[in-house]
Amino acid sequence: MTDTELTTLLGVLTSKRAHVLGILEGLDEEALRRPVLPSGWTCLGLVHHLAVDDEKFWFRAVAAGDEAAIEEILGSEEDAWQPAPELSAAEVFARYRRECELADAFLAGADLDAAPGWWPEFFGDWRYDNLREVVLHMITETATHAGHLDAVRELIDGRQRLVVG
Repeated sequence: MTDTELTTLLGVLTSKRAHVLGILEGLDEEALRRPVLPSGWTCLGLVHHLAVDDEKFWFRAVAAGDEAAIEEILGSEEDAWQPAPELSAAEVFARYRRECELADAFLAGADLDAAPGWWPEFFGDWRYDNLREVVLHMITETATHAGHLDAVRELIDGRQRLVVG
């Protein structure tokens, strides 16, 4: 990657992804599956959502136009916020890491000014015009969810990510 803007954006996204995984380190399977907030989502469900609804959807399907990813998304009845009970936490984390790797492989040679490779009809007239907007959306989405995980982790066991003491 020689494009400074792309390198900078991917550096920020990578740090937000690491935040998501880092804030959950040390939690056992039960804590990862326990709903903490009234909305009912779990830490594991949020990571699964980031893998399926975000990394896979926005990068492999929308940005890259990957036909297999598009077919999987359109044909799936999976609730990304509720990973299948037979999936272990390790498998959900591995899926997230793998989707991030696949996204990074695509982005390594991408043109930020390029139009998305696919745009879902269910968005109607709203759309992102270029890959730059998709990457910025993903930075925002990942950072927002990392903040959610910070709050939930503090409620679970008092751990605060940036507090020294």
